[in-house]
Amino acid sequence: MTDTTAPQPATRLIHHPYQPPAGFDAPQPAVHKASTVYFPNVAAMRTREWKDKTGYTYGLHGTPTTYMLEERISTLEGGLQTLLAPSGLAAIATVALSLLRQGDEVLLPDNAYGPNKALAEAELAHYGITHRVYDPMDVQDLAAKIGPATRLVWLEAAGSVTMEFPDLIAQARLCRERGVASVLDNTWGAGLAFAPFDLLGDGSLGVDVSVHALTKYPSGGGDVLMGAITTRDQALHLRLKLTHMRLGLGVGANDAEAVLRALPSMALRYHAQDDAARALARWLGAQPQVVQVLHPALAGAPGHDHWQALCGGARGGQGAAAGIFSVMFDARYSQQQVDVFCDALRLFRLGYSWGGPVSLVMPYELGSMREGATPQLQPGHIVRFCIGLEDVRDLQADLARALAQAFAG
Repeated sequence: MTDTTAPQPATRLIHHPYQPPAGFDAPQPAVHKASTVYFPNVAAMRTREWKDKTGYTYGLHGTPTTYMLEERISTLEGGLQTLLAPSGLAAIATVALSLLRQGDEVLLPDNAYGPNKALAEAELAHYGITHRVYDPMDVQDLAAKIGPATRLVWLEAAGSVTMEFPDLIAQARLCRERGVASVLDNTWGAGLAFAPFDLLGDGSLGVDVSVHALTKYPSGGGDVLMGAITTRDQALHLRLKLTHMRLGLGVGANDAEAVLRALPSMALRYHAQDDAARALARWLGAQPQVVQVLHPALAGAPGHDHWQALCGGARGGQGAAAGIFSVMFDARYSQQQVDVFCDALRLFRLGYSWGGPVSLVMPYELGSMREGATPQLQPGHIVRFCIGLEDVRDLQADLARALAQAFAG
């Protein structure tokens, strides 16, 4: 006779009593995937808190895997709290939507990450939020443009594509004096080139928020999209966290695992790519086709003195910089010749992003990217290089061959 009181196989598979023993420990954190999170009883359900990471309520609000990654990014950035977003741009948008309201104004550097500008020009404008751009190399221009409606100032060091390094210390100090929130896109610095929350090294000055595209160096593989928002102010963090929750933002457990797996090698990769980029930038600067090299760690580049003051003490005085630089090809050449050069490269692949193992190249049209004058830049055609983990000798040979092919005669 069949025992009608025993659960059927399908039910037993779902409600299986086995629990693995506690105490398993290994180099990589466990991957926890969940939408539903169980509560042992109603009292626990009503009292459990996710905002301070003392408990779990729903997968979107955090799992042990995402909590672990948030805490490690906070350590990397020198912050106290971090939020994870599906991309760097999602992190940027979360900050804007949390801190800005109708009638407010946001200021952006003229060399800001392009999608951040586009967000302000389109989406934020729909909500009655205005924006203006300021000269990133002129602190007085920023001071003149901070007005009664200004609630948020974006900072970027180094600037996107043109790589100017601003006087970040003076900019952050100005924002603090004016009572305006400062938010740094710290993807270039990555928490390794300088400390965004301790710019002077004595704990007296820092930005209010650091946004970081974990897509780049923390991931390191060119296969993960993720962003982070880090703060040191608990009230500001909670404000951002509630906006983050209401927008329904979350990251996948396997993506979080990939970043956690890559973090232990991040400093090694960052500094190796830095060394390679400097070597190639110097070599390209000696080529007759190039009229300017834009790399903040090289003397003569726009903002080099600011880079030296903020980042030059790292690595025993060698300083630290991302493995990215741009060059200006002489204006006597055509854009078509520059495009032929980019197409002729074999090891450098044509693609956006950076921080991965493969070197990348991308030509840009400077006129479509900037509103103000750029006296710090030589006339010409700009091309950005993002250095991967290939041997520098092979990359230099690739560049030499493409230069000869594109600019023969």
